[in-house]
Amino acid sequence: MNHEYDPDQNFHDDEDGDGEELDASSVEGLVWQLLLLINPGDEDTAMQQFAQVREAGMGEDAEATLLAIRDAIDWRSGFHVAADEPRQLIDAVEELVSRYHLTIDWGGDADDDDFIEGQDVPSLLSVAADEIAPHNYKLWTWQTVSGAYAGWMTAQADGEPMLQVAHALGIDVRPAADA
Repeated sequence: MNHEYDPDQNFHDDEDGDGEELDASSVEGLVWQLLLLINPGDEDTAMQQFAQVREAGMGEDAEATLLAIRDAIDWRSGFHVAADEPRQLIDAVEELVSRYHLTIDWGGDADDDDFIEGQDVPSLLSVAADEIAPHNYKLWTWQTVSGAYAGWMTAQADGEPMLQVAHALGIDVRPAADA
């Protein structure tokens, strides 16, 4: 199946119900596409997050838009954790994958301090990516200015559209296995 990026795919006039049409190539249109990609099969959540991003001032500049997206999706459709917080990453990713009735075998008990002490966020991201891949999902991370780790997941088939939409928004995404 060929999944080339189509800015009008899953895009409807007046998507947010405010009476205004969105241009699929505008910042708002691209944010909408991104939210659809990171909420596979859950347009209602994408719409709620879109309203939050819009309210936060999307489009003022790329950094403000990314921060608005990060805040709107955090602990629901995405994660943002400090580099030295492996337990927080585990909790956030488990919340993320639970939406799709998936679990992650981290290779140890996340509540065990000895297990956590030997872990780092990039290694755990790689484990999570490997665990969800057989279920046709892909975990992504994006560059943060603070050195934290942030990301989301998509359907595997949406890898190319994710790269195109993120690039158009100025978001440096990469597969989480490469974190």
